[in-house]
Amino acid sequence: MDRLREMAERLAGVGGVAGVCLGGSRARGTHHPGSDFDLGLYYRPPLDTDALRRLAAEFAGVPVEVTEPGGWGPWVDGGAWLTVDGRAVDWIYRDLDRVHRIWEDCRAGRFEVGVQAGHPLGVYSHAYVGEVALGRVLADSGGELAALRREAARYPEPLRAALVANTLWEAPFCLANARKGASRGDAFQVAGCLFRAVGLLVQGLHAHAGRWVLNEKGAVREAGELAVAPADFSVRAQGLFAALGASPAALSAALDSADGLVADVCGRLAYRG
Repeated sequence: MDRLREMAERLAGVGGVAGVCLGGSRARGTHHPGSDFDLGLYYRPPLDTDALRRLAAEFAGVPVEVTEPGGWGPWVDGGAWLTVDGRAVDWIYRDLDRVHRIWEDCRAGRFEVGVQAGHPLGVYSHAYVGEVALGRVLADSGGELAALRREAARYPEPLRAALVANTLWEAPFCLANARKGASRGDAFQVAGCLFRAVGLLVQGLHAHAGRWVLNEKGAVREAGELAVAPADFSVRAQGLFAALGASPAALSAALDSADGLVADVCGRLAYRG
C-alpha cells in the first residue's frame, strides 16, 4: 500500500489530475491475490498525458502505452495498464466534472446506459458515483472526492425509484420479445434477452437495497445476497445460461424458467416499493 500511495501522490501532481481513488475489489476487500489494482484518475482537461507516460515508464521500468482521454471508449475514458513490482496496476481516467453531473442526475432520478467494450450489459451512468462511494481515496488535495464519497454514502431515493420502476417493466418486456426468437430456434436472440433481463433484475435488486453496483462481475452473486432477493436467486439466474439449448422447445423451457424468476423478483420489488 505504501507503493500505491506513492504512485497516487505522484499522479496527483500531474497537470489536470484532481484526485486518485483505489477502486474495484481491492477497495472493497473482496480481492484475491492476483487481483488488479485499479486506480481512478479523476481529472479536468487538459490532462498532461505526456507527464503520465513518463511516470508510467518510471514505475513500470519500461515504456507504457498511455491513452488520451476517450482512448478506450465513451465510458471507460482511457488510461494505461502497468505491471509494477510484478502486479497489475490499471490507471483509469474519470472526467471529474462528468462525475459531478451524473451525481446530479442520480439525485434527480435520471440514469443512462452506454455501450462500452468489455461491458456486455452496458455501463450504467450511476456506476461513476458508485466507484467513488465504494472506493478508497488516496489523493485528493481539493477534497472533492472525499466530499462526493460522503454524499454518495446515502443512496438517492429518486434513483432507487427510477431503477426499480425500469426493472418492473423492462425485464418482462425482454422475455416477451425473446419468445419470438424461441419459436424460430434463435438461441442468439434468446440468450441476449435473457442476459439483459437478469441484468435488469440485478440493477433493480441493488437499487431497492440502496446498494451501488458497478458492473457485471460477481453482480448476480451479490444480488442474491440482498435481503429482498429470493433465497435461490443466484442459482436460478445462473441456471438459465447453463444449458440453454437451441431447439424451440428448449428455448421456450428456459424462458418459462426466466418468466418465473422475473415474476418472483418483480413481485418482491413492487410489494416492497
